[in-house]
Amino acid sequence: MEKCNQRTAYGETLVALGAENPDIVVLEADLGKSTMSSMFQAAYPDRYFEMGIAEANMISTAAGLTASGKIAFCSSFAVFASGRAYDQIRQTVAIGRLNVKICGSSCGLSDFGDGSTHQAVEDIAIMTAIPNMTVFTPADAEELRMAVRAAAAIEGPVYIRVIRCDVPTYTNGEFTPGKLSVLRPGSANGYADATIISHGIMTEAAMNAADILQQKGISVMVINAGTMKPFDSEGIVELSKKVKAIVTAEDHSRIGGLASAAAFALRKSATPMDYVAIEDQFGQSAHSLGDLLEHYGLTAEAIAGKITALLN
Repeated sequence: MEKCNQRTAYGETLVALGAENPDIVVLEADLGKSTMSSMFQAAYPDRYFEMGIAEANMISTAAGLTASGKIAFCSSFAVFASGRAYDQIRQTVAIGRLNVKICGSSCGLSDFGDGSTHQAVEDIAIMTAIPNMTVFTPADAEELRMAVRAAAAIEGPVYIRVIRCDVPTYTNGEFTPGKLSVLRPGSANGYADATIISHGIMTEAAMNAADILQQKGISVMVINAGTMKPFDSEGIVELSKKVKAIVTAEDHSRIGGLASAAAFALRKSATPMDYVAIEDQFGQSAHSLGDLLEHYGLTAEAIAGKITALLN
């Protein structure tokens, strides 16, 4: 299956939006060649602001620009975008419901070589806890393009989680903020033995786990949670009525991420659930992303094992 890069899709979509809307501005914290916001710089240098390694200043400047009618996209690594600028995001952007869109690039463990200081395993928990914030977690480059466009259309702050490496394309060109989407139906009648709910880089593992289980005669529905806030709690409850087990999969801490959101939504459901996620720990450096995913148990085999255990 063809793999594409979300960062490239981000830069290309910013350029396209810039051509459509002169009020689009982009701010960067010294990582434009990595986040790919540099594509916008090349196309519209007068609307691009390089703020240096000063994330808090970047967010404050973006807030001022939006107060004058601009739509501001701010880019940095996810760990810095959600952490170093938290106070400015909360106090100015979120409370003021300002039109600032934050790109958290190289999210999760995807920056495998730089270790725990550069790996955002808690950014979803941080950003979803902020009132007025919308949070997107796209599965692939195609959904990333749609999420960026959706962010530009939303009145208010948005956080977008962007993967560093190439990922397969699974989405079909449809994106509805706040709604789950079906990537793989369990059966023709809409029912299945189990469902996997995933987002981001774990989408590939979820699809592979469904293949593993299908070979064992177990039907699995794969659901994409491309929006973590507002979270589609009603959608998960309806799904729980069609399956015997639910497993969530994410490259994020189990605390405050997809596992937590799903468990809260299913608190009154009789359908058993489990999760594949990072436990209460930081990431670390490795020779490859695959090494890290294996180390933290974020694999298709782990997902399949959790489902098999629940069904038994």
